[in-house]
Amino acid sequence: MVATAFAVPHLADGEPLDDAVPACPSAGSTMPYLVLFDQGDSAAQATAEITLACGSMVVFYPEIGVGVATSADPRFADRVGRDRAFSTEAVESAAGHPVPQARQLTTGGPAAQVDRSGEQWDMDMIRAPAAHAVTEGSRDVLVGVLDSGIDATHPDLVHAVDPSRSAGCLSGKADPSPAAWAPTTSPHGTHVAGIIAAADDGKGTTGVAPGVRLASVKVVDDEGTVRPESVVCGLMWAAANGMTIANHSYYVDPWPLTCDRGEEHVVYEAIRRATDYATGNGVLNVAAATNESVDLASPSGQTAGPDGQWRTLDGDCKVLPGGLRGVIAVSAVRPDRLKASYSAYGLGVIDVAAPGGEQSMDQCVLSTVPGGYARECGTSMAAPHVSGVAALIASTHPGASPQQLARLLTSEAESVACPTDYDLDGTGGQDAFCSGYAPFNSFYGHGLVDALAAVTP
Repeated sequence: MVATAFAVPHLADGEPLDDAVPACPSAGSTMPYLVLFDQGDSAAQATAEITLACGSMVVFYPEIGVGVATSADPRFADRVGRDRAFSTEAVESAAGHPVPQARQLTTGGPAAQVDRSGEQWDMDMIRAPAAHAVTEGSRDVLVGVLDSGIDATHPDLVHAVDPSRSAGCLSGKADPSPAAWAPTTSPHGTHVAGIIAAADDGKGTTGVAPGVRLASVKVVDDEGTVRPESVVCGLMWAAANGMTIANHSYYVDPWPLTCDRGEEHVVYEAIRRATDYATGNGVLNVAAATNESVDLASPSGQTAGPDGQWRTLDGDCKVLPGGLRGVIAVSAVRPDRLKASYSAYGLGVIDVAAPGGEQSMDQCVLSTVPGGYARECGTSMAAPHVSGVAALIASTHPGASPQQLARLLTSEAESVACPTDYDLDGTGGQDAFCSGYAPFNSFYGHGLVDALAAVTP
């Protein structure tokens, strides 16, 4: 029998705790924590360390050295190390955010089955209807919708959603039960899903790739929070379940931009490891650039975090997962093909652009929601257009790697030059500055995705 030795636990500042084996609190508010381990640590090693620090292991991902734990001890992060353990919930609790209350999603009854494809200006813009004459996508292609859940009973999506590949990830550990991945309060995931793969049956709306399958991977909770442990779980689930593409229409909380330093390093590193692992296992990640209307290539200045503490932004700060290497970052355009007012941008960050709509023009994107249809604007809508085009490419290039899919996606995009005048509000000043040249610039990356060009030999 091999004995395992443990070091005396220390606080983050190096001061030893009072006892070698700490007295763990028997009551208190239990918080979830994302925890980094050395890559190569075993599950037994990781679990023993968490137990010694007054925590309980929820799940451990040995492939990337990341775990999710819970603890009622307010000093748990200090015991493990602030550079290794982080809790979004603890940050929000310290800031006085209210505890979320469970709610149920209200719907408008059965979706009216009339053809609404004529209202889909966005599909015409990327030539999706013309692409469907070549392919509507293969059932062999599985697109993971990492979001707030998909209504699999919607008539436009009932044949697309694959329940056997769906899971809820809100706890950080995958739960494949239907209740865990179904939407509860948010129609967001269903809207995104319809843009990708709503059926082409002459009823309702039609998606970019209506012939592919979808997996509902729930990472957005009832309050709209996207905790990093949920995203790690979603990425690992996508890798383990053969997903070709994963769509991320969100940024990882609790910051719009996460910096690779201090306690933020825990979030940054965990998402980076999980993203790299998913990519290495055949998953192309497509992510929204966010609606912060900022230059992601050169973040600067100071911003207040959810805990009220000021943070200085610099080149170490990125939107997650969109700003990570190997992820296709998507900006949004209006019906007139200009960058949408809200869309983030950045030279070398944005890869491609897609329709997201513009509220001020009363032109948002029509898609499915539980019980019917709705129009929404945002980079959240732009990203699934790109995921849909990538799914069509994967259908015509079976076996292509994420890198090959990305090259085909960007090379077939339609170049869009920087606008000579970006004065959206007519005040005489520029609302943002575009840099680069037509084939590659900060507003549109390699250009507007083109579904027809992407599937035409």
